[in-house]
Amino acid sequence: MHYDVFNGDADGIISLLQLRLAQPKEAQLVTGVKRDIQLLDKLNVKAGDSLTVLDISMQKNNAGLLAALEAGADVFYADHHQAGEIPSHSQLSAHIHLEPDMCTALIIDRLLEGRFREWAITAAYGDNLNRVADELCKELGLTQQESEQLKELGTLINYNGYGKSTAQLHFYPEKLYQILLAYPSPFEVIKDKSSPFYQLKAAYEADVAQAISVPSFYESQTLRVFELPDEDFSHRVSGVYGNLIANQSPSQAHLVLTKIDDNSFAVSLRAPLNNKQGAGQLCSQFETGGGREAAGGINRLAKQELSRLIDTLESYYGK
Repeated sequence: MHYDVFNGDADGIISLLQLRLAQPKEAQLVTGVKRDIQLLDKLNVKAGDSLTVLDISMQKNNAGLLAALEAGADVFYADHHQAGEIPSHSQLSAHIHLEPDMCTALIIDRLLEGRFREWAITAAYGDNLNRVADELCKELGLTQQESEQLKELGTLINYNGYGKSTAQLHFYPEKLYQILLAYPSPFEVIKDKSSPFYQLKAAYEADVAQAISVPSFYESQTLRVFELPDEDFSHRVSGVYGNLIANQSPSQAHLVLTKIDDNSFAVSLRAPLNNKQGAGQLCSQFETGGGREAAGGINRLAKQELSRLIDTLESYYGK
């Protein structure tokens, strides 16, 4: 059995998309919503199995990874989130890059020597690596309009990954991946009026319109904090909304709190675009938190912990 294990956001989906366009393979797909990252725990791996693992923290999947290796599986692992100690094992091929301007799709792009670079650019835009993506567009000779098209598609695929459960998503991540696999180029997705692009575009615009109407409840020179209600649109838009407001004010950190219940929030943190560091580390100081340098999250933050989180961010980014 071969397992393709990937994050349900734009970076995870497009990382696998590039690999399977280049190297088709029958596989069992293992994925979930954006915040469902301990995916290796779901597997019952046996000797002779193989895994491709993309865009989920090795640190968060350490137990599942070690179990797979001990069972005798071969593992290809590519990621840009917190890794912890990378096991030294003959059956592990690890491609871990933690630079703040890196995403998993760009790691795969390097390994494939740019064979599907338009897709890699789309993923970079989806991960809010706009400067990197812009530079790659220029290298390919893409027009401003083409660059904007890739940015919009990346944003929409990323938007689709957020929700408390897959029931809140417009497309299950594995289904969206399977649909997109039919398109060697992202521009073909945009040209096809029946593609997911147009359904996601309409849904995204409606959800963002609701989020924009919510004012910040805390703001300083260092940090802006927004609290969204416990509604479907909030959970779907939380990550991409964080990217949107971060681009509006690159010198500030941005915290989007989405109410889960009366006592807790789901948290999306974006480091200042002018200082893309520390987000994952800061979120890791709280139970269920993690991420990477430029962006982090906490799956469930108790309401009484919010003031400590704000103080932590003010202290780190205000220095």
